[in-house]
Amino acid sequence: MLSAKQMRSLPAFFADVPDPRRSQGRRHPLPAVLAIAAGAVLCGARGYKAIAAWAKDLGQAARARFGCRYRHGRYEVPSRTRIRDVLTRVDPDALDQALQGWNAQMAAADEGLAIDGKTMCNAIDAEGRQTHILGVVGHQTQICHTQKKSPRCPSMAAMS
Repeated sequence: MLSAKQMRSLPAFFADVPDPRRSQGRRHPLPAVLAIAAGAVLCGARGYKAIAAWAKDLGQAARARFGCRYRHGRYEVPSRTRIRDVLTRVDPDALDQALQGWNAQMAAADEGLAIDGKTMCNAIDAEGRQTHILGVVGHQTQICHTQKKSPRCPSMAAMS
């Protein structure tokens, strides 16, 4: 999950990324499209369809924080097609530089990270294995930088 502060800060980092689209027909600001895509991926979305679904589930306040297009009294998110079009055409080096800048700013306040893992009792996947969660939290900011669900580590299975 992203905090409101993180949502508001993402579009600013994409402001200098060159827009590969023609000026005619630009419905959504490039920083908003890139911020939504980055936010969705940071929250676990994989693929254009998942990014678009994540964006569609955003509330109006979150859409405003990302700088979405405001039309007819509502903030609109880009469609899967628009997101795909932008991501396949944007300069990857400029995108990478913007993401690195944002990540450096978000992590700068933390001098140390706490990493913790848990096995979820009674949470069994389709293959009959227990679910495991790994989380990383910053000491100073107390921000959860990542939280991932993963299959059991093979070395852990050997220890049981």
